[in-house]
Amino acid sequence: MTYFGKVLTAMVTPFSEDGSVDYAVAERLADYLVSNGSDGLVVCGTTGESPTLSWQEEYQLYKVVREAVGGRAQVVAGTGSNSTSEAIEATRHAADLGVDGSLQVVPYYNKPSQEGLYQHFSQIAAAVPDLPIMLYNIPGRTGCALAVETTARLAEISNIVAIKEASGSLDYASQVRYHTPTEFGIYSGDDSLTLPMLAVGGCGVVSVASHLVGPQLQAMVQAHEAGKTRLATEIHLQLLPLFKVLFLTTNPVPLKVALAQQGWSVGAVRSPLCMPDESVSIAIAEVLQQLSAQGILVKHL
Repeated sequence: MTYFGKVLTAMVTPFSEDGSVDYAVAERLADYLVSNGSDGLVVCGTTGESPTLSWQEEYQLYKVVREAVGGRAQVVAGTGSNSTSEAIEATRHAADLGVDGSLQVVPYYNKPSQEGLYQHFSQIAAAVPDLPIMLYNIPGRTGCALAVETTARLAEISNIVAIKEASGSLDYASQVRYHTPTEFGIYSGDDSLTLPMLAVGGCGVVSVASHLVGPQLQAMVQAHEAGKTRLATEIHLQLLPLFKVLFLTTNPVPLKVALAQQGWSVGAVRSPLCMPDESVSIAIAEVLQQLSAQGILVKHL
């Protein structure tokens, strides 16, 4: 069982020229993504530049996206924090707005112990007992890793139903699968590791590339589930150049460049992120042209 679907898009936050959130573009983008391969949308995660959004901007984004796709896709709100009380308050507010789930990142910078991590996540889960929660393990950004044993303990809590695993370790994913119930969802947090993670017990992906190739990612996951492993591998290898070019520099900088090249007015990134030099834009354009020539990409107008 997967609470959130198989392909979830970690959605960018569009900005206007003056740097304000462009809610109208967010609404159109959400609708487009759900019509093109996404079972769900993660709003205000890392790809959505949550560190530079105010809570009021985030709450408005949850509301706008939910109204745009409500009933057609799962809306998962990125309400994590390195303050437990702040995460509880934000998650309660998101639940009141009617989201379908919450993404809870491992607390960053303050580096809690494993017991501290367990207390943090269990307190959030207790505060919203009817809201499904997805843990988010990304030690490269947080400086703190969620141990397999801690994940297994947390998986025993009824509304902690999944993990977005972005440590880059297939061994970690394998051990989590071994130590958790089969209904506990393991989502790849890296597009390039989605297929191998499926092979060790994953159920899907929280994707960046699905902004551009959602139907193909959905086809890859379904092919693997149907036992068509050769087809799944072919799709994976076809998309691999895109997976790699979207991480030439810090996410979501390359993605916003790619979306702009595909006709989306998503704007720039907020400081302290900045837009890349010309070499990155050229590399992205080359990959997009290659995929367009193969009939994989159709430019958005």
